[in-house]
Amino acid sequence: MKKSGLERRVHPRLQQNLPFKVAANGYDFSTTTENISCLGAYCQINKYIPPFTRVSIKLTLPIRAKESDKHCTIDCQGTIVRTEDKDKDNFNIAIFFSRINNSQRKIITEYINQFLPQDPARAASPGKRWGK
Repeated sequence: MKKSGLERRVHPRLQQNLPFKVAANGYDFSTTTENISCLGAYCQINKYIPPFTRVSIKLTLPIRAKESDKHCTIDCQGTIVRTEDKDKDNFNIAIFFSRINNSQRKIITEYINQFLPQDPARAASPGKRWGK
């Protein structure tokens, strides 16, 4: 069976570089996301931080409004769920947003949704789940 290329996750990921700050164990990192969903983000930092470490996060989203562009900052807490060696001085980390309020999660979801292709079948029946 050939995949259609549409994102089928309940909470899709967006491959996009967004300004992202991570603070953990007395270290502050300014980086960019490689991908993001309303549940977490994947990025690169220059120090090893072990999985299950709690981190503070600041994410800046460029929001398009009718009259002007603005930036929305999301401050939340997360937990590193995966750390991968990229090379000698760089590490990829996957962060789960463990403490984020619903309005912030909704802002991230709406931001991501504006870049995803619209599925007419799903739009026609928003309550219908894939494969059912």
